Amino acid sequence: MTHTATHHPKRLIEVDLPIKRISEHARREKSIRHGHISTLHIWWARRPLAACRAVVCASLWPDPADPLCPPEFREAAASAMRRFDEVSRDPLGQDPRDLDDPDELQRALLDFIAEFANWDRSTDQAYLDAARTLTQSAHEALGGLSGTRPLVVDPFAGGGAIPLEALRVGADAFASDLNPVAVLLNKVVLEYIPRYGQALADEVRRWGGWIKEEAERELAEFYPTDPDGATPIAYLWARTITCEGPGCGAEVPLIRSLWLAKKQNRSVALRMVPRMDERKVEFEILEGVRAREVGEGTVRRGSATCPVCGYTTPVASVRRQLKARRGGAADARLFAVVTTRPGERGRFYRLPTRQDLAAAKKAAEELERRKAEHVGPLSLVPDEPTPMGGGSGAGRAFSQRNYGMDLFEDLFTPRQALALTTLARLVREAGEKVAEEQENGLAAAVQTCLSLAIDRSADKLSSLARWDTSRENPQGTFSRQALQIVWDFDEVNPLSGSGGDWNTALTWISLVSESVSSFFLDFQGHAESKSANKNDLPDEFAQILFTDPPYYDAVPYADLSDFFYVWLKRTLPKPLRSQFSDPLTPKGDEIIVDEVKGKDRPYFESTMTQALAEGRRVLAPEGIGVVVFANKTTTGWEAMLQALLDAGWVITASWPIDTEMGTRLRAMNSAALASSVHLVCRPRENPDGTLKEEVGDWRDVLAELPQKIHGWMPRLAEEGVVGADAIFSCIGPALEVFSRYSRVEKASGEAVALGEYLVEVWAAVSREALNMIFEGADATGFEEDARLTAMWLWTLSTGANGNGNGNNGGLGGEEDEAGGEVGGRSGRAVRGEYSLEYDAARKIAQGIGAHMETLPDLVEIKGGSARLLSVAERSDRLFGKGTGKGASPAERAGPRRTGKKRQAQASFEEGEMVVPLGEDGFGAGGGGSGGTAAQPVLAETVLDRVHQAMLLFAEGRSEALRSFLVEEVGGDQRFWRLAQALVALYPASTEERRWVEGVLARKKGLGL
Repeated sequence: MTHTATHHPKRLIEVDLPIKRISEHARREKSIRHGHISTLHIWWARRPLAACRAVVCASLWPDPADPLCPPEFREAAASAMRRFDEVSRDPLGQDPRDLDDPDELQRALLDFIAEFANWDRSTDQAYLDAARTLTQSAHEALGGLSGTRPLVVDPFAGGGAIPLEALRVGADAFASDLNPVAVLLNKVVLEYIPRYGQALADEVRRWGGWIKEEAERELAEFYPTDPDGATPIAYLWARTITCEGPGCGAEVPLIRSLWLAKKQNRSVALRMVPRMDERKVEFEILEGVRAREVGEGTVRRGSATCPVCGYTTPVASVRRQLKARRGGAADARLFAVVTTRPGERGRFYRLPTRQDLAAAKKAAEELERRKAEHVGPLSLVPDEPTPMGGGSGAGRAFSQRNYGMDLFEDLFTPRQALALTTLARLVREAGEKVAEEQENGLAAAVQTCLSLAIDRSADKLSSLARWDTSRENPQGTFSRQALQIVWDFDEVNPLSGSGGDWNTALTWISLVSESVSSFFLDFQGHAESKSANKNDLPDEFAQILFTDPPYYDAVPYADLSDFFYVWLKRTLPKPLRSQFSDPLTPKGDEIIVDEVKGKDRPYFESTMTQALAEGRRVLAPEGIGVVVFANKTTTGWEAMLQALLDAGWVITASWPIDTEMGTRLRAMNSAALASSVHLVCRPRENPDGTLKEEVGDWRDVLAELPQKIHGWMPRLAEEGVVGADAIFSCIGPALEVFSRYSRVEKASGEAVALGEYLVEVWAAVSREALNMIFEGADATGFEEDARLTAMWLWTLSTGANGNGNGNNGGLGGEEDEAGGEVGGRSGRAVRGEYSLEYDAARKIAQGIGAHMETLPDLVEIKGGSARLLSVAERSDRLFGKGTGKGASPAERAGPRRTGKKRQAQASFEEGEMVVPLGEDGFGAGGGGSGGTAAQPVLAETVLDRVHQAMLLFAEGRSEALRSFLVEEVGGDQRFWRLAQALVALYPASTEERRWVEGVLARKKGLGL
């Protein structure tokens, strides 16, 4: 699996990795909060610690089964594993293991890595001691000086997960980033917490409590408690417009949903009560309501429907009105208040009172007074410009300027701004007081952590934060990697003692400090502000380059972090303010695709090549690199791979680690990758360190490629990696073949471009996937529409995260409130059930000999996306024109029988599926044979016939289905094989899955 030079032993990660077990721990970690660094501060697309920990260990430790593995390491590793089994509360070896056997020792180390990835093991002293012993033994056995530790370098350190895990397992860590917010987070995690430990946590709690007391004195009058003693914890607001309907002019509150609480055992909702004479709407609060009793909100895809007259004001007018009022946060409509009551559990909802409205107005007046009195180099409320947004690249994550929120102060209501500026001033005052008591280093660390608490508060205290009806808690500004308009928002009471308040922010930060300090002894890392392509480290200085670089155009880190940067400028201690002296975060050297900033694919490739070449320069001859990539577009992947090859790296292995929960927003609304692919690479160098120049033969490369894919796909399937994850995970093994050469040539001497090779890779993957889908049958026996459908559905499947996301959206982006796309792939929202990025769909089709353009009744192509039509949408084609395209199968089926036989239907069970019996013993889902329903037309392909049968089942046309299966299908094994494959391919929640199961249920009864 590797083509590294023979004078260095392979590392474990180049041989094997227990990806299924690591993935399970990584997914579970997403729901862990207490002590996890994700609760220190928001950072976007941070790697799970479980995955980082496992990869760091497997990268640092040699493979004991490799002939070149130093004997000293084998002996030390066997000793460490024996000692671990003796002292661990849960030893790995239930049976005696022969650790003198290199293969057994290899399995023991991989088992250890899989278990150590568990969050519950991350602070277990037995695991920590064993990991650090193995790391030190490996370092010295591979030539490291005694008394030194191996160095892990991450030039795109971001949220700090990779360098933190390097420290945990006994390595030194060097974390650098261009973004000062990221550098600050790494400084806290790698330097401050290890240095000051529990003392830091104690001081943060102490001075955070002082800030709370002082803030209550100043702000309590603006957050009054209720006469009955209840405490408001959140105020729910709606932006408003004026209805533009003829003769109306009513105030329209912009509310996305009328639900206030929507849980299995509790439901609370609003009811709108139009006042025609007053041209306004009032609200009522309903408890214990059912879904059908709750009306629709007033806004849909940016257009607003007036509850008084019913007129819909178009999105352009909504934007125009809000833009004139700088987003409309300052004059929004308060429609509900969430409270807690002394001695009672849960949340309570009430309508706003005059006291509530008066307090908000008084806060606005106080803010204006303070702004008028404020002096200093920075404004009281951040007046720096918000991101411009726009374009089809990273800028599409920002829509706030469409609504007039051009400055950061526009994102906050007056009371929110008053609370945040008060807390910010108190943080500075606390920092001065701490400095009088503590040495400068600890004082700076305390004030920095308090500044991070301001950031956590700002996330909750903005007009872009929503009330989470499923958890009954504030959701925060960054539920997505975007700044987008939010019509109805919640305003947290920062003094309430409930979720999202100041105490909560302090608690999370203190818990991280305690958790991280618990496993650091004298280990400290180093964080530095540096561009990845301008590193100051010496040549051949590091043992591991492990980094998670930017994902092409997916996450605009610099623009996103400006939200926090503008507050940090106003709260950090003086020694750190110099790094925050610019108006906003630096963006000139950011490696990203954003055409609004003039950064295109060539820019990304060239600057990423420089960064990866710098990484190769600082890596020791025996070292390895690991580059994480989870881009969802073929364009992004190709750009990254091109940079990797141009920088002089050889890919030696690749491992997909499932890092996402199936319940995440992206998984629910798209077929986004669940896995992050870890590309393992070595410098393509000669033993003397010079770049290796070797020309490969195109014919040899093409001959080896299918063997690589054939050997890799079954392994992925065993680990639960399928669909898009498997496709992109195959790029690593495929690149092992191509990247070992500095140049691949055809017989004519023409160089083969990476893009041309990747076309062959997609073809090889598609053919191998089809063979797996049809269980070894000859896939070429099916027409191209069946091959394309099977491959398309397989691509959308998600393996470990469930049976697919098929009918929840495609590979398009998430939709913002105005109908624009956020963080997607094609620059616009993708409609329909089964959508893919067009380029990915084209390559899949090309790889299996299909042509989307010749299948208009199967595939719809719009812009940058392609959509596989649902079976119901194909009914006109399958049953003849005029049967009502777009109508439901039941509507197209004609009248149904509703007699006693239907009422008395029995059912039979086949496997886990319960299928209702019709009057003839075969019917399903809807009754009899259907009077005037259309008849199937002559099918051209096997897929057409399967879809016809599915629609007959869906329409309850039992007799017609039986006749069709007996007379038209019979024993045609291609029909039944394709139907069986579709059962596994259609997502479990879809109608198509139920329909094809129903068709298959008839096969045995008909004796076919």
